[in-house]
Amino acid sequence: MIEPEEVPDRILTVPNFISLVRLACVPVFLWLLFGQDDRLGAAVLLGVLGATDWVDGWIARRFHQVSTVGKVLDPTADRIMLLVAVVAIAVDGSVPVWFAALTLGREAAVSLVALVLGAMGARRIDVTWWGKTGTFLLMFCFPLFLSSHADWAVADAARVLAWICGIPGVAISYYSAAGYVPFAREAMRGGRAHCSPS
Repeated sequence: MIEPEEVPDRILTVPNFISLVRLACVPVFLWLLFGQDDRLGAAVLLGVLGATDWVDGWIARRFHQVSTVGKVLDPTADRIMLLVAVVAIAVDGSVPVWFAALTLGREAAVSLVALVLGAMGARRIDVTWWGKTGTFLLMFCFPLFLSSHADWAVADAARVLAWICGIPGVAISYYSAAGYVPFAREAMRGGRAHCSPS
């Protein structure tokens, strides 16, 4: 039975539009960072995009616009934004390589497992609260790392805040990845049962 707040067949919703706008802004972020050499502008844009991750989720729940497309589009937008941001900021030299590698390693592992599970017929696994929290912290720590290398008065404070968000963000993201294991097993069982003849 479908919950009242879910509209699984709807595509044109405000949260989905916000997710698409976030994806469309990724090239703008790259243009600001590499085309205009504007680290502060790129950092501000990335921070705003990270903040909207919670906005679209709130709108979806508050105005009954949760949809199947949104459940896929939102985490996909998160992952693309985070991967592009991490690689770009690492290339820029504004974040330690080892920290970027830890973040990318987790994202690559989760993406690979999701692809394998999908190929094996498992049901889609919804993003957990811990996963969203880890992504949220990382989506703020990387703009802070970037802005700490910009020419402005609070660069040193931004670097401290980057570590304050970054260390818990990485720890929580790995914790959330481990927490997906039982969900993955259940999804596999559900997927196989669905594919089995009645």
